[in-house]
Formats: sequence, C-alpha cells, structure tokens
Amino acid sequence: MAPPSTIVSSNNTLLPGSDSFSNRKYSPTLKSAVSSENEISQLSELLSSTKLFTTMDDNVDPIALNWKSESSDYKKRGPVVCNFYKNGECKHNAVGAHSGCYSVYHALAVASKQLDPNFTPNFANSEPQFSVPYNKSWTDGESIVSIDPFGHLAIPENYEEYGDVDIRPSIAITKAVLQLPDIEQMVARGDLKVDGKIVLNEQGDVAISKIAVDPVWYLPGIAKRFEITEEELRLSLFKDTNNMYPELITRPDIKTFLPPIGGSTVYIFGDPDYLSDPTKDLALRVHDSCTGSDVFASNICTCRPYLIFGMQEAIKQAQQPNGVGMCVYFQKEGRALGEITKYLVYNARKKYGDTADKYFYRTECIAGVRDMRFQNLMPDILKWLGVQRINKMLSMSNMKFDAIVEAGIKIEERIPIPDYMVPGDSNVEIDAKVHSGYFTTGNVKTEEELKKTTGNDWK
Repeated sequence: MAPPSTIVSSNNTLLPGSDSFSNRKYSPTLKSAVSSENEISQLSELLSSTKLFTTMDDNVDPIALNWKSESSDYKKRGPVVCNFYKNGECKHNAVGAHSGCYSVYHALAVASKQLDPNFTPNFANSEPQFSVPYNKSWTDGESIVSIDPFGHLAIPENYEEYGDVDIRPSIAITKAVLQLPDIEQMVARGDLKVDGKIVLNEQGDVAISKIAVDPVWYLPGIAKRFEITEEELRLSLFKDTNNMYPELITRPDIKTFLPPIGGSTVYIFGDPDYLSDPTKDLALRVHDSCTGSDVFASNICTCRPYLIFGMQEAIKQAQQPNGVGMCVYFQKEGRALGEITKYLVYNARKKYGDTADKYFYRTECIAGVRDMRFQNLMPDILKWLGVQRINKMLSMSNMKFDAIVEAGIKIEERIPIPDYMVPGDSNVEIDAKVHSGYFTTGNVKTEEELKKTTGNDWK
C-alpha cells in the first residue's frame, strides 16, 4: 500500500504530495507531456490540489457500507458513494464512477464547461413508478453481487444525514408503451390479441413496466462467484483497465466497484408483483444486445428474431389470468467481446468459408475465447426481482440455463426459436450452438454434418 498523502505519476511512480513539482521525481512520459513553464506551473497547481487516489491516512472516513446487512432497511446497509465531489474524497466507499460507460461523457461535459461538477440533481417526482418488494437475497451478501439492491432508493432525500457527499441512484423504475412493427404485424395476423390491458390497440401498442440497472460490483462476492481470490480480482481489474482505478490496489477496505460497462434493462409485461409469486406463470427471455440484428435486422444471427419471439411469448403469458412476461436486455455486445471483434470475426468467417464446424473457432482466433458474457452474474437481476420459478424459458443457451438453475431458480420448460423464424444466413450459428450443448427439440448434427452447414457468400 502507498504511504499516506501520495499521488501517482503516469508510470505509477509514487510522488510525495508535499513536494513541489520542480523537486518531484516524475516519469519521462509525464515530463515530455509538458512543453512550457506555464504548463509546468498549471500541472504543479493541479498536483498540489488534487489527490489522484486516497490512502489510509487520518483524513479517510468512508461511509459504512454493509453488503450483508440482512435487513430490509436501506439505511442499515448504507449508500454507495463513489464521487469525490463535495466531501466524497474522504468519505467515498466505492471505486469507479456512476453511469457505467457513460461516466466519461460526464467528465467531458465538465471539462468543456457545459456542466458544473458540483451540480446537485433535483430528484422530485422521479421516484419508482411501482415497487419491487424486498427479499432476503438483497442482503445475504452472496445472492446479489453485481447490482445494488437498494440502487433505486439512492437519492439524497433518503440519506439526509449524508448531505456532504454525492449520492446517485443506480436503478430507475418506470412505465411506458412499447411500439414495434413486428408486434403490430402479430396483431394483424391474429397471433396476438388486443385486450386493452397488455396489447392496447390494433396498432400493437403494448403497456410495459421498465427498470434500468447500472452495474455495482461487490468485489468479495464477485470473486467468490468466480472461485478466485479477491486479490486476484482486484489486480486483474486494475491491470486490464490500464491502472485507471488505483484504489482497487491501495484501498482494500473499499469492497465495492462501479465498473465502466453497460447495464441492463428489464421489460415487464403484466403485473410486476407476479414476478415474485411462485404460483404465477412467468415467460422469460434473457437477451444479450446485438445492435446489428436487434436494431438493423442483420440476417447473420438469430438475435432479433429470438428477441421478438421472446416478447411475443411474454405478452401471451401476461394475457393469461395467472401469467406475467419479462425480457431482460443486457448490454453485452458481441458476447461481451465488442462489435469490432464481432465484425472482424464476420470477415474471417466469410473469407475462410463460413461453416458451422468452424463457427466458434473463428471467434477464438481473434478474441482468445468464444464468449465473455459470464452468465453466472446474470441471475442477480432475477434474484433481486424475487423470481423463484420460470414456467417458460425462451432461450436455447446452456450457459443461461445452468446459471439460473444454479442460482436456485426452477425452470419448467425451455422453448427454442421456431425454425420458420431462423434467418437463412444464421443456420451456421444455430447448428454450431446446438452441437456445443444448446437446447433443441430437434436433431444435433455430427461434426461431419456441421461442415456441410454453410453461410451465404457476400456478393
């Protein structure tokens, strides 16, 4: 651990905070970054007034945050505080920044003088539009480790005793109307019925309840979930973010991390209270984002068709007297490998010859792994909502199924995407996934048969 009142240069050289800039030992990289006495003066002023990270000195007094509070009282658990604004430098209890991958835009707005860094939000009338009932998994310290179960209550008005720090919500709960041409077509064909409650009209407008969730990681719980040590997790996070978060190393007392990644959105069809009632029938689609297919309808994968099918079945279930439907949409583009990697893989697949037997191999050649979505974190949102039983699981993924079952949630029926909804160029994907262990009610092709499943050429 670094000594009290220290700062770190760009190559991790520790610099005593009390020294003047001219007497400091700084890295060649930092020295070359300044080209004039004026810039040296400005940097000296910056370094003398800013801690690049806090250490365990006498000024540090983090707000208590007890992930295993075993209490429904959010005040006993404590708020998640990561901002250094106001008195947060000494009192913050989390590493990272609010809003996940959007935090950098916040910094840009501040740097360009468009946003006052000390702006205080007015959260009046922004409260949740329906309640999510507390259950013991919120505070047992293990069931939920990747989101803040009390994130929807994290507003200053609920923590008046902590008025000297910046408290922000990581969950927002609202209601809306969903409009999709696919659903309008289902209504026109008679596949969905207008009931005036779920499907509102002949245009296919659908009433939904929505929840937006940003990630908040409880590091000891994340480490346990992956069967590694907390130290291994901290070091890897520190290194792979290019040393962006030194407190992962210097502040072992801080156990919570707000990672710079995308969150998730929950779309609920029907009564949200039914989700936590095991006597109700739930149709569930867990979906990982695929912009190319979900938004722009690319035919190389089944993502959008399965999403639409999942919503159709969720709506049908919600229209039953004892039913509710839900789609959980995670921002994990390209199996969390990213869209650039995905497109590079597309190129390699088409150039080498797009066959099902090489489907995963092409991804492994470029990314080193075939998937980084880590579905064992996915059930946290289901546990938060109190889901105990899934009547219909609208997914073929063995990884999603295993993660949900291992989390103690019962799945009664698995439903694959209908053959007629599979785009012509995505048979390579489907055959490869089924061969690797994905659920199917049809045949599983042999290795030799996979070689005969080919994708379309690019003309």
